[in-house]
Amino acid sequence: MRKILLATAATACLALTACNPGGGGSGSKPSATRSADGQPSATAPTPATSGTPGGGTATPGSGPGAGQAALALGVPSRTVGTKLVGILEITPTTVVYTKEGDGTTSRFGTFVVITTKDASLTANAADEEPADAKGAKGGWRWIAANGQSVAEGNGTAYKVLVNGYNGVGKIEPGTYQMRSEVFDLTPEQAKGGGTLVYTDATKSENRWTIPAVDSGPQVADVKKRLAS
Repeated sequence: MRKILLATAATACLALTACNPGGGGSGSKPSATRSADGQPSATAPTPATSGTPGGGTATPGSGPGAGQAALALGVPSRTVGTKLVGILEITPTTVVYTKEGDGTTSRFGTFVVITTKDASLTANAADEEPADAKGAKGGWRWIAANGQSVAEGNGTAYKVLVNGYNGVGKIEPGTYQMRSEVFDLTPEQAKGGGTLVYTDATKSENRWTIPAVDSGPQVADVKKRLAS
């Protein structure tokens, strides 16, 4: 009887160990903050998880960044629209690095201007999820190679308007808009490129790897518009 009890206890301990390995991730996302002098800084982001078949498109209801591998510039990804209405296909198309744009000088050293093509794929008009005052609710963020997270429109980036890539509002079914996201980065945050992150209404993240140099089919056009 004593041997049977000992064996049973050992089996129970093994089962508990298997069910509670410990060390699980918190699943938290990086949140952008700003120091007293206005320089962007942030906590380290959650590392991207391995990709899933289908190109890492967003799954409504999934956790932040769940199954989202970083896609390449120019690769589309589907995501739910704001207020869970409609489906958007978002394609970052071009990136331009510049110190000045639209008559504005970068506060921290480098503007990163990224253009996107947003298409509405369902019978309902759809729009991007906006960020809150801290850039944490939704919308766009830049994750630097050093791990810092910066919200779109920081520094003097909000003053930069790229004509022709300034679509806003709901996108009607079967149509698309060209849009742009602008980040004001320090040399360290811009060095080596980064990861572009879009957070939708379900808190799911879509990620793209952004090259460290001007890239994409609209580079010349974007530069021309920024200089005008």
